[in-house]
Amino acid sequence: MLPSSPVTRFALLSVAAAVVTFVLKLVAWHLTGSVTLLSDALESVANLAAALVAVASVTVSARPADEEHAYGHTKVEYFAGGVEGALILVAAVGIGWNAVERFFHPVPLTGFAAGLGISVVASAINLLVARLLLGAARRYHSVALEADGQHLMTDVWTSVAAVAGLLLVKLTGWPWLDPALGLLLACHIVFTGVKLVHQSMLGLMDTGLPPEDLARIKAVLASYEAKGLHWHALRTREAGARRFMSLHLLVPGEWTVQRGHDVAEEVEAALRAAVDRLHVTTHLEPIEDPASFHDATLDGVASP
Repeated sequence: MLPSSPVTRFALLSVAAAVVTFVLKLVAWHLTGSVTLLSDALESVANLAAALVAVASVTVSARPADEEHAYGHTKVEYFAGGVEGALILVAAVGIGWNAVERFFHPVPLTGFAAGLGISVVASAINLLVARLLLGAARRYHSVALEADGQHLMTDVWTSVAAVAGLLLVKLTGWPWLDPALGLLLACHIVFTGVKLVHQSMLGLMDTGLPPEDLARIKAVLASYEAKGLHWHALRTREAGARRFMSLHLLVPGEWTVQRGHDVAEEVEAALRAAVDRLHVTTHLEPIEDPASFHDATLDGVASP
């Protein structure tokens, strides 16, 4: 049984919306024969698959840390974003294929009013669910919900472009505009898919915290430097909803363990207060010992 966490419930809402909108868009395509609306429907297939992946990822992500995954399971959400991006690219290929074939074999559109009406209803559903998902992503710091919400917003704009394009076809009487718009939408979808894959790769590669967070961290450390405390080997990374940082504190060797511990606790508390959801690890070193500077870099070699 799936856990009843808020994030999982929002992911399930995305699945329901994807099913409903896919059926509606398929009906709209069937009524009109429009390749643009078919393109829109095919992207909804990617929406459904992505929503299912999002459900699986947030379910795994919610699991507590264990012996094999001491830092938790939140990084799995980056896989969801990557899979979603790949599915978008597959949908774009299908859209492009149908558009090229229809371009050379144009078919007059039928059931115009009914098809567009159904497409507008489907887009309204996507817009509502996308706004709910993006709000929940910000509230619960979920990478998977953020990717799903952004995908749905892309689908909304795609549908808006499709409806506007079909209106142009109706007004001009040029059937070739329909597959031409399909090709343009395929290119737009490719851009979205590549962007999602790129963002997911950055997360899987332990990309550091954004500049604004680093600025807050360094501001806290600067306040302690003014009191005579030194530091180096600052490293940060982000894993889904969790943020991690580590650094080495250089203190006088004559300090007691208790005094060094108290200072480290104070610094860690100040850093956590400055940056939300930050997990801080500090390492004490005697400032007089040259060996303390040999691990300033990740490979444990002192900087030249």
